[in-house]
Amino acid sequence: MAETGKIAAPQGPIHRAIPEGDNRERLLCRDCGFIHYQNPKIVVGAVVTWREEFLLCRRAIEPRRGYWTMPAGYLELNEGASAGAMREAWEEARARIAVDGLLAIYDVPRLSQIQLIYRAHLDAPEFAPGEESLEVRLYGWDEIPWTELAFPSVHWGLKHHRESAATGDFAARSQTF
Repeated sequence: MAETGKIAAPQGPIHRAIPEGDNRERLLCRDCGFIHYQNPKIVVGAVVTWREEFLLCRRAIEPRRGYWTMPAGYLELNEGASAGAMREAWEEARARIAVDGLLAIYDVPRLSQIQLIYRAHLDAPEFAPGEESLEVRLYGWDEIPWTELAFPSVHWGLKHHRESAATGDFAARSQTF
C-alpha cells in the first residue's frame, strides 16, 4: 500500500479463480497475487421533511432523468453513512439537513446494493437544485407524484416514514427486496 492510503492496482494479467482459503471465484493477478474483491455498493439517502412536507428532487442525470427522488447516492470512501446522506442532500438539493435517525436498511441483492435511508428534516425551507437536479420542491403527502418517482426505494422510504410517524415507532426497518 502506498503512503497515500490508496491500494495499488494489479500489474499482471487478471484471471478468475478461487483464491486459497476462499470459497468464491475472484479476479486474481497471477504475477503479484493481488485479489480484486467486488463488493456491494452502499447507497445513503434521507427522507427529508419540512413540517408535514417531503423534499424531493427531479433528477437531471441518468438513470431516470426527469423523475423525482429523495436525496440519495453512493457513499464515498472514508465517509460516515449519515454524513454521506447529509452530503447528498447538499449536492442534490442545496439543503442543510439534520439527521433524526436511521429509517431503514434495504438489501437489494439483485443490484448488489445496501441502502441506508435516514429520517431527516430541514431547519428552514431553504433549498435549490444542485448539479444533479432539475428542480427541487416540497410536496404534501397527497401531492407526491407517485407515478413519477425514480426508484422503488423512494416509494419504500416515503411509505416507511409515513408509517413511523403515524405509529410513533421510529425503530429502523430492515427489508430485502
